[in-house]
Amino acid sequence: MNNLKIFVLMGLLSVILVLIGGAVGGSDGAILFFLISLGMNFFSYYFSDKIAIKMTKSQPVSQEQAPELYSIVGNLANRAGLPMPRLFITPSMQPNAFATGRNPENAAVSVTKGLLQVLNRSELEGVLAHELAHVKNRDVLLATIAATFAGAIAMIANIIKWGAILGGGRNDGEGGGNFIGAIALAIIAPLAAMIIQMSISRSREFLADETGARIAGQSGGLANALLKLESAARRMPMQVNPAASHLFIVNPLSAASMMKLFSTHPPISERVERLKNMRV
Repeated sequence: MNNLKIFVLMGLLSVILVLIGGAVGGSDGAILFFLISLGMNFFSYYFSDKIAIKMTKSQPVSQEQAPELYSIVGNLANRAGLPMPRLFITPSMQPNAFATGRNPENAAVSVTKGLLQVLNRSELEGVLAHELAHVKNRDVLLATIAATFAGAIAMIANIIKWGAILGGGRNDGEGGGNFIGAIALAIIAPLAAMIIQMSISRSREFLADETGARIAGQSGGLANALLKLESAARRMPMQVNPAASHLFIVNPLSAASMMKLFSTHPPISERVERLKNMRV
């Protein structure tokens, strides 16, 4: 099912890029952006882990530097029947974590500096089991592709918007229509990409919570961790590319900075309630 979702996601986001190209350069622009989308699909598939690591400025950590982290992840990976993922540290004091990679053999898990300081062992196991659940469910590639395309679409749309404002608005006749179309597309395209991100992220978080609780052998640790992480995210939003926000276990951006309607994560209260009602 996730393989099908990957192809559907690539297709939808490619269509958005082709529409942008068509609006900017007609049929030639559409062809150019179609070729660009093919290149992005290839690149995001084979280098999804490197893209996510770079977007979040995460750094590799050795077993000597974080022996407890390696011990916990190693035990959980064995329980889940997964190979040991590569481990990284994201340089942020906000407690959070994410997983990436196109398959379990190429997976990576990153935790923030703050996560290692705030959570006890049971809670840390819950969070890491959740991230390994993303790897086991093979949905980390899906999230990284969405982040890659959303970031590119937002950047291109911003260039188009300012190009239209500074140059396109001076033209009359057909040019005026192009100006209005470019501005409209610059607003609609990132919104469409964000809606696609939302539809993917919300369902995958519920599934990863359930799978992670079963890997950890209990749901209380993850439930308690989610409450702590939500509280910390409100106090100290992370400086991270918004296109990568849905990769994390909780939204790293300030809860006050975006409407809940457009949140890439389901409500923490609903996730915690589901975990408490689980029978592990």
